[in-house]
Amino acid sequence: MAAFCEEFTLCTLAGTGGSALPQGLLGLEPDRDRVLLTDRSRTVTLYEVSDQKPLGCWSVKQGQSITCPAVCNSETGEFVLVHDDKILQIWKEDDTNLDKVFKATLSADVYRIHSVPNAEPLVLFRNGAVKSLDVLLASPQQDIKSVFSNEVIRWSEAFVEVEKPVVVFITEEDVNCFIYVQHCNPYMLHKFKLDQGGESSTLLSFAAYLTDKTVTLLCLYSSGCVYKVLIPLLQSDSEEQHILPKSLLTRLEESGTILKHASIAILDKDHIAVAGCSNSPEGNTKEWVSLWNTKFQTLQDSKELPLGSTGQCWCYGGRFFVTHGKELKVILYKCETSSLAAALGKIKSTPTSETKSLSVNWNMLQEDGLLCVQPDQTVPAKSESKRLLRSRRTTGAKTQLEPLTLEQLLLIIKNSSLNVIEEKLMNFLSSAQIPNFQVCVGNIILALVNRCEAEPAFYPSNCLMQLTQMHGLSYSMCPGLMTIALEKTDVCLLQLCLQQFPDIPEAVTCACLRTFLSLSDDSLEEMNINVDSVAGYIDTACNRKIKNQSEVVQNGFSFELEENSCDAQLTQKSHAMDRSKFCPVGPQKAILLNAILCSAYSDTFLLPHLKDLSAEQVILFLQYLQFLYMKCSEQATTNLPGIFCPTINQIMDWMCLVLDAHFTVVVMLPEAKGLLSSLHKFVRAQVHFYSELNKIEGSLKELQRINNPKDVGLYSIEVLKLV
Repeated sequence: MAAFCEEFTLCTLAGTGGSALPQGLLGLEPDRDRVLLTDRSRTVTLYEVSDQKPLGCWSVKQGQSITCPAVCNSETGEFVLVHDDKILQIWKEDDTNLDKVFKATLSADVYRIHSVPNAEPLVLFRNGAVKSLDVLLASPQQDIKSVFSNEVIRWSEAFVEVEKPVVVFITEEDVNCFIYVQHCNPYMLHKFKLDQGGESSTLLSFAAYLTDKTVTLLCLYSSGCVYKVLIPLLQSDSEEQHILPKSLLTRLEESGTILKHASIAILDKDHIAVAGCSNSPEGNTKEWVSLWNTKFQTLQDSKELPLGSTGQCWCYGGRFFVTHGKELKVILYKCETSSLAAALGKIKSTPTSETKSLSVNWNMLQEDGLLCVQPDQTVPAKSESKRLLRSRRTTGAKTQLEPLTLEQLLLIIKNSSLNVIEEKLMNFLSSAQIPNFQVCVGNIILALVNRCEAEPAFYPSNCLMQLTQMHGLSYSMCPGLMTIALEKTDVCLLQLCLQQFPDIPEAVTCACLRTFLSLSDDSLEEMNINVDSVAGYIDTACNRKIKNQSEVVQNGFSFELEENSCDAQLTQKSHAMDRSKFCPVGPQKAILLNAILCSAYSDTFLLPHLKDLSAEQVILFLQYLQFLYMKCSEQATTNLPGIFCPTINQIMDWMCLVLDAHFTVVVMLPEAKGLLSSLHKFVRAQVHFYSELNKIEGSLKELQRINNPKDVGLYSIEVLKLV
């Protein structure tokens, strides 16, 4: 089986103004965990995919237009683009202005630059010529000989075959399509004609991959048909033009449906993804992205794109990129090895993709609907009776001679009681050998979460805590876990997830923050939360004393003020002195808030979700951040004692984010005036302190500069006077 998994937005695309959709991207090129986006106007942007943040942005001058997608030179780490068809520019990541980088004007129009691993990029000209970038830079104005005259290039791609780069490109002339294979070391060109095969619809998109010295080309037509063409790389030097036949690989749409602005991407040898817009014979228009198994010609998964799409899609590094509305979406996917069982829907997700080493007992599947997958398991003979098969399973369950498999455990989780699940889970985790342990644990958590969603009364807190403590898990492996924990207000599990998972979405992090701030300290004291990590800087006894002193008794009078009314002013001053060391939250809530402060986030995506905090929660959170900042300032190392404690930089970043998200609210609230005044005074004192340090640093540097290294003998006394 293959399916789309979680998705996220990488960036917003440049629109054409108003509500119109963007024109799409000119190109998307991979660079390790980064992608280089080139729009259809003037801008190139480098994005970090995992962090969803831009690393750099460059633009050509007003009036110029980028005509060739930018690529990264794997040999030098530099970026290369072409604007206005002939002007080549090369720059580095730390360059900020394209006007000051290297430029060269070429003698012919460029169609595309292809980045090749461990080699110089290859430049494909519109006339069909191919040159290496280093050869062009040696003489930019060299003569570029034309390969054809009236043909127009529709698509191109570069491959590395036995450490030798090869460029394959497709041209069109009238109704004919031609395929060129350009070997670059040494330079050899082969030309083929693509067989039309009776297909009268329009060619929309191409995709290709290289295996065994043969390029497999996939062609998507407007009729919804995907054809496969095999292009040999080894060809005789004869001038004879060969016609390459094509075979129907799969049909995406029913007869009569017409595809528009669609494109195809190859996920692996058995799976493709297609994004586009289709018009049905009834006149209905639908925009979508779908995942297909080409081996068995089956639709595996599909997502609608209600905001519209340009029909562009790419696949790099296990990620699928597609334009949706005014955004570029990144969709994670999984593709398991194709098998007949998966195509028929008779197999569930297994903990390992090594299906060749697994054998399936189809007889047991037919009898009981249970799929038992075990390594090195032999299939019983057909003549073996059903009673013998059942007795064998029963005996194995009683004697526990065979270890519990993942499929059996998942079935137990689906139907058994909580006590049985805990017992079987302990037996499974104690097994000596569990292949792909993290994947198995992720599948078990998903099964438990699914049952929690189906049965609200079912919540295996101990099981989830035990599984989450296994190292190597992430939010993407069990995305529903924290949602269930938030619904059940399981703060211990949420704290553990915040400490363990490196990829928690910012929306979930803010949901945890709202939950922690909304809980009372009294309710948290009843929970089993270890407070050892905050014992070094939170005086629990002092907190309790000041809390009791500030409690209001009947008739609205404080006991202490009523007893000593004449000394009310002195009492208020003493209270103010005590509260300077008072933590506004209890130690349990402090532990939970520290988990939030130490979690990973991107400020761009976190800021909108912080606006969901109420005014009371904002004041309480700011008071706690102020308390932490004061405690850090008391320490010479500016680090709080204990583990899982936030650093002073994390504290300041969160304080700035909260103030940015609720600036108007904080300014208007009377309760926040004292807090803001205290922060202002402290920051002003810190600025003055660091200003004096800068003066001392300048004086020391000046002394070092004027120090005369002359020989003053074995013993001397020097007096330096600072004016």
